[in-house]
Amino acid sequence: MKQEKAYKILAKQENISNNAAKELIDSGLVMYAGKRLEIARGLMPINATLKLAKIEVQKIFEDENILAINKPIGIQSDMIKNNYILLNRLDKDTSGIVLFAKNEEFYKKAIEEYKALRVKKLYLAIVSGKVIDEMIIDDNILSIKNKQAFSKLSNSKNSKEAYTKVSPLLIEGKKSLVKVQILTGRTHQIRVHLNSKNYGILGDVKYSRIPSNRLMLHCARTSILNYDFKSAMPNDFLKEFNLNGLNLDFII
Repeated sequence: MKQEKAYKILAKQENISNNAAKELIDSGLVMYAGKRLEIARGLMPINATLKLAKIEVQKIFEDENILAINKPIGIQSDMIKNNYILLNRLDKDTSGIVLFAKNEEFYKKAIEEYKALRVKKLYLAIVSGKVIDEMIIDDNILSIKNKQAFSKLSNSKNSKEAYTKVSPLLIEGKKSLVKVQILTGRTHQIRVHLNSKNYGILGDVKYSRIPSNRLMLHCARTSILNYDFKSAMPNDFLKEFNLNGLNLDFII
C-alpha cells in the first residue's frame, strides 16, 4: 500500500499548508484510528482519514462582513477552521484578536486598509526591565523564512520598514507591563524591536530567551474600517501583576 508522511496527508485533506499541518499534529490536535497522532513526519497509508480535534475559540463579534475571535496560545491562526478569509495572523504563542472576512468585497476593502497602514493594532506585553518612558522603535527588519521564520534588525536592501510605539503601563520589580502599537506587521516585529532595546518579552524562547509559562504577548485591540474590537487581558497577565478584580478597560 502506498504511504505518505502524515502532515502531507493532513495538508491535502484539510486544504492547509504543510507547516500548518505539522503544527496541528505537534499540538496534539490530530486523531487517527481513535488515537492521537504524534509524529508529523511518520508514514501512513495515503488514503488514511485524519480527524481534527475541536479547537475552542471565543467569538468576540460577528456580522455579515467580519468574524473576530480571541485566539488562544498554542495554535496557528490558520488552524482555526471556518469558511471565511483570514485577514491577520498571530504567532502560535501569541494570544488575542484574529479577524476573518466573510465575503470577497469586504476582504478587498480590509486588505486596502492594511496596505495603507490604517489598521489600529494594540498589544499588551510583559517585558524584562523597567520601561519608564514612551518610545518609538522604527528600525528596519529583515525576515528570513526557511523552515522556521527568524527576523532581525537590518538596513540591507531586502529589509522592510517597521514602526513600533511602546508605552509603559505598570512596573513591578524588574518587569514591566507595556502597551504596544504597531503600524506595520513584520514577522515577529514586536519581539525583535523590544528585544533590541533590552526589553525582551517574557517567555520569548526565540529572541529574549527569558523563561515564563507562555509568551507574554497579547493582541488586545484592533480597529479596522468602522469596527473596533477588544480582547480582555489574559488571566496569566493579571496574575503576573496581581490585577485580578480590577477594571482595566482604560488600558486599551
